[in-house]
Amino acid sequence: MLCGCTIGPLSLRLVEEMLLERGIAISYETIRRWGKKFGLDYARRLRPKQPCPHDVWHLDEVRITIAGRKYWLWRAVDQDGYVLDEVVQERRNTKAARRLLTRLPKKQSIAPKRMITDKLRSYGAARRQVMPNIEHRSHKRLNNRAENSHGPLRKRERSMQGFRSPGSLQRFVSIFTTLRNFFVPSRSHRSAPQNRLHRLQAIAEWKAVAGAMA
Repeated sequence: MLCGCTIGPLSLRLVEEMLLERGIAISYETIRRWGKKFGLDYARRLRPKQPCPHDVWHLDEVRITIAGRKYWLWRAVDQDGYVLDEVVQERRNTKAARRLLTRLPKKQSIAPKRMITDKLRSYGAARRQVMPNIEHRSHKRLNNRAENSHGPLRKRERSMQGFRSPGSLQRFVSIFTTLRNFFVPSRSHRSAPQNRLHRLQAIAEWKAVAGAMA
């Protein structure tokens, strides 16, 4: 239930109705509390993609309005479309870019082959401070991978009618991104049978993780 609620563009009220059709009568608020209580634990138990030195990091930031105030969600994805990290920040400057670049090597445990960004100068300044030996290409058209990665989150944002606070957004993307990475095949060239096999394997591992925590 949690994976379907988190990955698909379903509102909590729609999930409530789906469960009711199956004879389970609970409120959407209960479903929200389930996600808040168990979501991060489920996400931590799922097997992440292993990094390699040939990875290419695509970096971008997207504006999110919360309670009338503007925030920025800074995101890094690899060449296959897997989201590597996301961090909610109040600014769109060098300090914010540096924070993302500082977090990435710690989470990935290995440096990339290159990083690609749009023309925002903050990336270049932060890269020179944090990873000066990494090749950096700054070109808007080369960064479609990162820009397109915002789409699934935007769909969830609309179905949820926005986020309540920066903390709730950060908690949500920590769960949503991990589950989406796990269930959605990479954007590299794969056949339909390979994609189906990927989903079947992901569902089996999800059931094992969920069953172990039941």
